[in-house]
Amino acid sequence: MELLLNKQKVKMDEELGKHYLYPSALFAEKKPYLVDTVLGSCVAVCLFDTRLKIGGINHFMLPLWNGNGLASPKFGNIATEKLIEKMLRNGSSVNDLIAKVFGGANQMNSSMNIGARNIEIAKEVLANHGIQIVAENVGGTVGRKLKYNTGTGQVMMKFLTKSM
Repeated sequence: MELLLNKQKVKMDEELGKHYLYPSALFAEKKPYLVDTVLGSCVAVCLFDTRLKIGGINHFMLPLWNGNGLASPKFGNIATEKLIEKMLRNGSSVNDLIAKVFGGANQMNSSMNIGARNIEIAKEVLANHGIQIVAENVGGTVGRKLKYNTGTGQVMMKFLTKSM
């Protein structure tokens, strides 16, 4: 399969496992996968281990868990910490991890600024662990569709169009 990225054809390994990442979830495996997800105000953090060549991704809906109820990956502070923990369990060292951050649109012109707060918490947690963000496409008013190759760290993103 070939995808167009920055007007260049990019070959995707058709032997990759495929996984759809739902909101409030995370995914990290040692075997390479092509992970799809769709973001609005939600944010996805893609981690990639530059030494082991393995990656993981989360998809969270709200910025902060307040301590009540279940500490779910629905919340950015929980989802990003859990993704880092999963990468470390898969053999990564935090020093080998890089991040790419996507999403956080304000699609409803909401004064609650959920998207902006989601972006902020993702960056804060990554900074607290010393993980460098090497790419991002965040904010705005339009959702995004991602395809993340966990074996190469490559992310293909396209903006969603509003249909009426």
